Amino acid sequence: MFIPAPQKPIRVKPRFLTLARISTHAGICLWAVCYFYQAFTGALPGDPVQALLDFTGIGALNLLLISLVVSVLSQHLKFSQLMRFRRTFGVYAAVYGLLHLSTFIAFELQFEWALVAKEIVSRPYILLGFTGLLLLLALLVTSINSIKKRMGPSWQKLHNWVYLALILVNVHFIWSTKSIDLQAIIYASLSTIVLLSKRKKIIRIFK
Repeated sequence: MFIPAPQKPIRVKPRFLTLARISTHAGICLWAVCYFYQAFTGALPGDPVQALLDFTGIGALNLLLISLVVSVLSQHLKFSQLMRFRRTFGVYAAVYGLLHLSTFIAFELQFEWALVAKEIVSRPYILLGFTGLLLLLALLVTSINSIKKRMGPSWQKLHNWVYLALILVNVHFIWSTKSIDLQAIIYASLSTIVLLSKRKKIIRIFK
């Protein structure tokens, strides 16, 4: 990281942390509600279905990337309280990913389940995205405190798969553009930086 590490751990008052968490929840939820409202009222230019697919897909990637950046910054800045936001962003990454899939199934495929299965199997980039989403949903379900306690050490092993999920989502995004897309390249570059910053842990996990 290029940000100089502080000499002492950073601590903020609990009330400011609570306010920040409430604002984070509100901002992410309102962001989605407003966008979907614009799509259903015809306020979005162009194809509203494609706009929703782009919004939810890129939104999921943004939130997943932020959740991992939070982890890196928390360790580098000695700001352990920041880790409370990692689960928040991770949960919403899974939610936005589920919205992305639901939009595709509802508006592109009209709930034709045989066609849904065919699309997932026959299109590799959809299969990769679907696999990444399944990983995120597994992390979402096991983020519940009661399940986390029952899983014990296995919980951390499962949640280490978030790095693979990040790779799969990026490949899905790049492949879906079907051309050299600057935005996809930027996201891939940022994701690579995050993964490199965690390279020792990743090598240890998959060794």
